[in-house]
Amino acid sequence: MALTRQRLLTLAFGDMETIRMLPNTYIELDAQARDWIKPPPDAIFSLRVPVEYASLHAARLVAGPYIYLTGEDSYQIATMGVQGLRVEIVSDGPPPPEDEPPPPPPPPVLEMPATFSLEMAPGQHVALDTLVSSDELDMARMEDGTTVDGSFWGKLDIVHDGDTHKMDFSGTRLSNTQEVTQDLMVDSRVLGKLAVAAKPATAKCHLHILAPAQQYCDVTLSFSPFWKLGITWPPAEPLGENKVKYFLRVHPGGALEHFETEMNATALYYEATPEPGMVDPTEFIAPRNGFAMSFRDFVPHLMGVLDQLGMSLQARTNFINNNLSSFAAHRNIAYRFMSPGKIAAAIDISVTVENCIFTRLFLMYRGISEDDLGLFAGAGEKEANSVNWREVVGWSELSKDHTQFRVLETSVLEVT
Repeated sequence: MALTRQRLLTLAFGDMETIRMLPNTYIELDAQARDWIKPPPDAIFSLRVPVEYASLHAARLVAGPYIYLTGEDSYQIATMGVQGLRVEIVSDGPPPPEDEPPPPPPPPVLEMPATFSLEMAPGQHVALDTLVSSDELDMARMEDGTTVDGSFWGKLDIVHDGDTHKMDFSGTRLSNTQEVTQDLMVDSRVLGKLAVAAKPATAKCHLHILAPAQQYCDVTLSFSPFWKLGITWPPAEPLGENKVKYFLRVHPGGALEHFETEMNATALYYEATPEPGMVDPTEFIAPRNGFAMSFRDFVPHLMGVLDQLGMSLQARTNFINNNLSSFAAHRNIAYRFMSPGKIAAAIDISVTVENCIFTRLFLMYRGISEDDLGLFAGAGEKEANSVNWREVVGWSELSKDHTQFRVLETSVLEVT
């Protein structure tokens, strides 16, 4: 048997890197990465490969700088034909310990099973199961000490020509356990499973400023590395990476004057897009942190929640109308409101005014099937109606006080 050199894996998390042997499966890769950084149970966690390190097949299918590994198919395509792979961990968990001891060497492989398929005569095949054994030679180690593992395939020729009897074997290591065809070709249907999102999930945000008197102020938006600012209106002034600013004159009643464009508006609008690998619908909105109901029940229910959160009839009507077509695209909807701490960790807002009252409503939702609706049996409309939503979003009585400088932000993110 011909054993090829084991390919290497570089795991990267922030400024830290570690070198490992490239595993055969996505499950093993995920386990290695989690074992290295040990993320908390509620931490964001995903894996991505920069396209320049991936296989040519995968790079051609991706429109963007990264291939996000979501399962076995995307992992096998990304690793096909490459000698080494770099995988970056996207997580908001803590960094791994720096003084991690190296893993112990694997035990030597002195015996392995082998199966030979022999064609005794045309159309007559015999399978021969046997063991390949060695007294001291580690069959999982190269001459230079490099460890190899996995499955192998090859061809055994047994030649009987008079008094000449010989056996010739040639083979190679497989990167996975998929069925091997004669030419070792990857099924094109598997290539098609490499998911590339045509349009990433994007949060649409409206920021209203309610001032007790006319005054000037700066509004600064700071984004975490996992979020990217999209379109803004009026256009925001860049301050550096992941940070923009507005210079405004605000008026009682909510009117805003944007000096750079000389535009008047009633709200600042901006869009923010999370890293695609972060967006796992079943984790972002699940029975443990959200609620679900039919579309017909969701709209009046949401109107009641917004009323509880102090929004005026006009404000909550506009909120529903602006998103109604997106809501109506789903027969059933699962949703949640983010806590202020989670919102600030993603998108932070600062205003050059003392004693500013912030109310930030960040709605995340996704459409679900009838079968998935059953998973929310203990988290339906009845349970959602009993929630103290003011406590969930950190609502304050001062948000109704017209003598206070107040900021109201409403954001909607459809997780697909």
